[in-house]
Amino acid sequence: MRIISGKYKGRRFNPPKSFKARPTTDFAKENLFNVLNNEIDWEDTTALDLFGGTGGISFELVSRECPRVVCVEKNFNHTSFIEKTKAELKIGSEMILLKMDVFSYLEHCKEQFDLIFADPPYDMKNFTEVPRLVFEKDLIKAGGIFILEHSKEYDFSDLPLFENKRVYGSVNFSIFRKPSE
Repeated sequence: MRIISGKYKGRRFNPPKSFKARPTTDFAKENLFNVLNNEIDWEDTTALDLFGGTGGISFELVSRECPRVVCVEKNFNHTSFIEKTKAELKIGSEMILLKMDVFSYLEHCKEQFDLIFADPPYDMKNFTEVPRLVFEKDLIKAGGIFILEHSKEYDFSDLPLFENKRVYGSVNFSIFRKPSE
């Protein structure tokens, strides 16, 4: 895994072989961020990374100078890896790692974000609850974007705020946008 752009561009980090996470491929991440670069002013963007896994998306966001990135991950091995990588990169308070269940976080979150990225395990039983909770709890700021990574078996085009779907290899991103006020 590598960081595509920004101040940590080209940095590589490899999670242990025993890792259970399925990281977003570099190919998919690079293509997605190429699209987002035309729409987002990273220095003014607050971001939420749900199901942080390896932390790859959070590290990419921090590398691009997002001033506030909240990464939520409950698996102890994953959070340990994220903490270790965060320390190696000397990332400070701009990245907050919360070691907790995403659904518990979503139930209690009172903050809104410019960008929300969610990459739940594809085989998670309550996968479709993730977008429902994000919308129900009104976590997206006006003009903000929510990106849900999923397998081809899912179709979220009938949900409110759906804008489009992007497919990069076996990775599917459903993109939702809250209208500007």
